[in-house]
Amino acid sequence: MKTLHAWLELARISNLPTVWTNVLVGWLLAFGKWEWASLAWLLAGGSLLYTGGMILNDAADVRFDRVHRQERPIPSGRVSLILAWAVATGMMVIGGAMFVWGAGACIWLTAAMMGAIVAYNLYHKQWEGSVLVMGSCRTLLYLSAASAVTGSLSWGEHHEVIMKAMALGGYIVGLSLVARREPRSDQTSEEIAQLRKIAQMVIGCTGLFAPVIIGIWYGGWHREWIPVIFAADLSAVAILALYWMRMNPKWTGKAVGLLLASIPLVDALAVASVQIIVGVLLLMVVPLLLWAQRKIAAT
Repeated sequence: MKTLHAWLELARISNLPTVWTNVLVGWLLAFGKWEWASLAWLLAGGSLLYTGGMILNDAADVRFDRVHRQERPIPSGRVSLILAWAVATGMMVIGGAMFVWGAGACIWLTAAMMGAIVAYNLYHKQWEGSVLVMGSCRTLLYLSAASAVTGSLSWGEHHEVIMKAMALGGYIVGLSLVARREPRSDQTSEEIAQLRKIAQMVIGCTGLFAPVIIGIWYGGWHREWIPVIFAADLSAVAILALYWMRMNPKWTGKAVGLLLASIPLVDALAVASVQIIVGVLLLMVVPLLLWAQRKIAAT
């Protein structure tokens, strides 16, 4: 049981359902029908890509973790480093194959998503802008799932799924930026560091509220009022998380957990203008994720 728990911790398994909701909404925004075989391939492939990416993250960070986070599964010896690399690589390859050959997703979008996952894990410690790559992973997940319906994507026919995919990516980028208490300011003056911190918060908040703006826009385009309610809910969650971070830096972890658990709320807002019932059902996933985070940390 200890070994199993270590692998679940390594995979950040409590956040896995957000991948399922992303895949489902990407499919529905492309007006995919309830074709269970194709959806099963996408859900299974997305699960492997996410899990493999999370394991790869710890495998790539092992030198840092051996100094700063010795309790993590690999530096603590609960999981073998070689086995972690092998499992992560196998999951990534099989997950990508499930997307392309199982569900018929666009090979180029799927390859770009896999490349983004690998690039983020290998370079996120060295490059501050890697948060953009992390956001693109979720954007490409939406688009890859949508391409399994459409075959290819064009702005004229599929602008809604493209914009909402970009908004989801913006949310992930925003979440990461506002959670950083201090920017990296090596060899920079205090004034420059302060300016970077302000820019970090401005860009982060813009990303957090990007799904709200896009959701309301397309709600009006479809002449649906339900998305406005979901947009208000997501805004309240973002404001609460920002308030927690401002009031007490020790609450940052709790705030990030809330924002991560609210990814299905972002999905609900995205799909509400097309499938209202699905949007309502996705809201129920949020409390389940908050409960799961008490068992296995999401970050």
